[in-house]
Amino acid sequence: MSFSKGSGGSGWLCSLLVGLPVFSFVTLEKVLGITAQNSSGLTCDPNTGYIAYLAGRKLIASSFLVLRKALSALAFSPDGRYIVTGENGHRPAVRIWDVEDKSQVAEMRGHKYGVACVAFSPNMKHIVSMGYQHDMVVNVWDWKKDNVVASNKVSCKVIAISFSEDSSYFVTVGHRHVKFWFLEVSKELKVTGTVPLVGRSGILGELHNNVFCGVACGRGKMAGNTFCVSYSGLLCQFNEKRVLEKWINLKVSLSSCLCVSEDLIFCGCTDGTVRIFQAHDMHYVTNLPKPHYLGVDVAQGLDPSFLFCRKAQSVYPDTVALAFDPCHHWLSCVYKDHSIYVWDIQDLTKVGKVWSDLFHSSYVWNVEVYPEFEDQRACLPSGSFLTCSSDNTIRFWNMENSPTSGRPKNVFSNNLLKVVYVENDIQHLQDISHFPDRGNENGTPVDMKSGVRVMQVSPDGQHLASGDRSGNLRIHELRFMDELVKVEAHDAEVLCLEYSKPETGVTLLASASRDRLIHVLNVEKNYNLEQTLDDHSSSITAIKFAGNRDIQMISCGADKSIYFRSAQKVSDSLHFVRTHHVAEKTTLYDMDIDITQKYVAVACQDRNVRVYNTVNGKQKKCFKGSQGDDGSLLKVQVDPSGTFLATSCSDKSISVIDFYSGECIAKMFGHSEIVTGMKFTYDCRHLITVSGDSCVFIWQLGPEITNCMKQHLMEIDHIDQQKKMKETKWSSQRETYVSVPSGPCSLSPGEQTEDELEEECEQQLLLKTPTKDSFETGRSPPLTPGLGDDDMDGATFHAKRSYQPHGRWAERADREPIKTILDARDLNYYFSPVNPDMLDDSGLEKVEPKSLAQLLTEVSTPTLGLLGRLRHSQTEGGFRRPDFLQLDLESSKTSDIIIYTLEPEAIRDRCAFSSGTNYYYCWWILWGWWGWALSAGPMGFWIGGWLWEG
Repeated sequence: MSFSKGSGGSGWLCSLLVGLPVFSFVTLEKVLGITAQNSSGLTCDPNTGYIAYLAGRKLIASSFLVLRKALSALAFSPDGRYIVTGENGHRPAVRIWDVEDKSQVAEMRGHKYGVACVAFSPNMKHIVSMGYQHDMVVNVWDWKKDNVVASNKVSCKVIAISFSEDSSYFVTVGHRHVKFWFLEVSKELKVTGTVPLVGRSGILGELHNNVFCGVACGRGKMAGNTFCVSYSGLLCQFNEKRVLEKWINLKVSLSSCLCVSEDLIFCGCTDGTVRIFQAHDMHYVTNLPKPHYLGVDVAQGLDPSFLFCRKAQSVYPDTVALAFDPCHHWLSCVYKDHSIYVWDIQDLTKVGKVWSDLFHSSYVWNVEVYPEFEDQRACLPSGSFLTCSSDNTIRFWNMENSPTSGRPKNVFSNNLLKVVYVENDIQHLQDISHFPDRGNENGTPVDMKSGVRVMQVSPDGQHLASGDRSGNLRIHELRFMDELVKVEAHDAEVLCLEYSKPETGVTLLASASRDRLIHVLNVEKNYNLEQTLDDHSSSITAIKFAGNRDIQMISCGADKSIYFRSAQKVSDSLHFVRTHHVAEKTTLYDMDIDITQKYVAVACQDRNVRVYNTVNGKQKKCFKGSQGDDGSLLKVQVDPSGTFLATSCSDKSISVIDFYSGECIAKMFGHSEIVTGMKFTYDCRHLITVSGDSCVFIWQLGPEITNCMKQHLMEIDHIDQQKKMKETKWSSQRETYVSVPSGPCSLSPGEQTEDELEEECEQQLLLKTPTKDSFETGRSPPLTPGLGDDDMDGATFHAKRSYQPHGRWAERADREPIKTILDARDLNYYFSPVNPDMLDDSGLEKVEPKSLAQLLTEVSTPTLGLLGRLRHSQTEGGFRRPDFLQLDLESSKTSDIIIYTLEPEAIRDRCAFSSGTNYYYCWWILWGWWGWALSAGPMGFWIGGWLWEG
């Protein structure tokens, strides 16, 4: 729903949405679209002149509120303080909202399938809600007590409702239906429950077979009369006794809506016609000016006089809803092509336009943000974006309204720059979904397979590629919007288009379709076909190019497969060869690649987002892409910095997720149909979403998210600059130039690929000791790029770092190493005296431990002298065990072998600090000594004791 107000030939639009986002990180800033199908979706505040209309689940007015269910009807209260809304869907509610503080005042549930129309009584005591045809219930609510005071059944479809000025009755009209309902309250007995609602049918006479689509009770002097209009173009007047007094043929093929003031009657008709009559005698006065004709070039409407230019044999959109502002004498008109105009009718001889806007009239399938350029290469103003729809149009938008923007403004819309019509026919420019009984006026069948399904802007900003639902591929030049190429590329609708990255040095365009084929076109060769791939066995849902120096192409489809391909140079053309094939257990609907070209995020049917390495195809992470338990993920989009990603689910929700931690930052509702496309703007301030409800939503990202994205972009730029400096320094030192072969390059045996280095980092990360914070929180902060347990292999955007130990027992590697005496390699020399002549480099590995008998026979006097000196030093200076005793095996000055005997406690300590073989080796020697002593008798015990004490 939307409020709009304008003055002096210029207008401004305020917006009100029903409901709020789950988190305040993302808020709705603007809505480009309208879903009002009749006058029940358009209302006006009689005190301020604000208008409100429906847009998806939203009510566009002075501020935003959001509902989980789609809105179907709304109405202002007579004092303008409240708005009543009706919902569509299972168990719909009738809600009352306070306009000033945007809070819900009351909620009433009395319908099963949907609410067709709602109305406040002029005395504000009651609210009337009319259910859908299958609901067949009309309820009168005491909204301050949240209960039904009167109710009745209705057997036909009701389209419109209107209250009498004295609040004593209201009138409903529909299929062969005009009925007056009287609010009779007993004066003798106070009724506490629900009473039957008394209704009397209007006396139609010979007009009883008509379908009445609009009703309005008279105001002022005409308060006792009721005016109705039929689809067949008849304006009828009923008196106080419900009798049809007079009727007038409007001389139009169809009429759809009606509203009245104290003096005038306004009838909305086909071909943009709005006829005006006097209320007291129903005499014809004049017609309102018609809006734009269908197929107008809005970019040419720079002069106000262009609005009133008429084109021969032109067709105008039908009028579907009217609302009159008695405060300013403005008439708001909603047309069938989803455009809205506010006319100033204070002087019927000089009618002026206050405000207008043009929106898509059917499903919006895709959105693309125009690239940013610093020089004059840009064909569109900065901040522009494009949308394509089933109405066969591509529309160019720009939200920058400042005088310094420099862009020309047209008289039709402040936000719409240009409209490209891909076909000459105009049958799809009007929404026929809410006119099932009318059908096609011309008798020609309507092609339901029409419309632009997907589009893509070239990296240089010069070309626009688009694919329609019939399989045609078109290329437009963006500066003058000339159609350069039109090819019947596929047998079914084109589902995805993708240009290659400029870093690869080759400009390619890939198109994929429901016919399971991928066509690769060479842009530099006038979009000639390079290759056709048929790997997939079902519809291809997404295709992306990756790689910086080499070219990779990744595609996924409904066959649950992801194909990774690399390009090879074959003569004068490129051919893609499959390198990896990933088969999942769920359908894959969309994917996007981050700024580093290293990771691809895939939206899956099981509501998970899976992240794969673009080089080896390995899955690096999997996290939940939707907070709900129903539906499937349909779209995924990574922001320009690679910090966050946005997902859309089939439950019509939108989520913003931290790309590293997988934590949901914000969850939004608002679209009444599934979200079909999403894009982040390059300034990191907005998220643009489009939907099947024909609306475009512009979400404002919170400062926390924007600052995080900009900081990440600065880090990436800093790393890129460092790489360029290193490459420049390296290239300046080289004098030999190496030619790169045309085929795929092979690495030398000792050379590691970047992916192998990432695998090493991944193994190093597994050795990290968890910090205290990780045990306490279990996850990284939501706005800080953190890594989870199964997260990316290493910090993605930082230089590779060597592993540093973590934890309370960790030590730096550059300190003095600590070694034990009983080292596995040195045990032989501590316990086995050998000849120093043997200790050369060649014989060092051949030294073996000797038996204990040989050890005793080879002990010489100089050695015992050394032991004596050790005892003397122990006695004099309190001998301490060294932590490390250095043995110079190659020294020619040392002729004696040092034998260092240990105390039993020292042996136990040393053995305890020794690991593996050293531990058992120490105990084997000890048991060997005691075994020899037992076998040698008393002399053995004496020698063994002497050795032990020594």
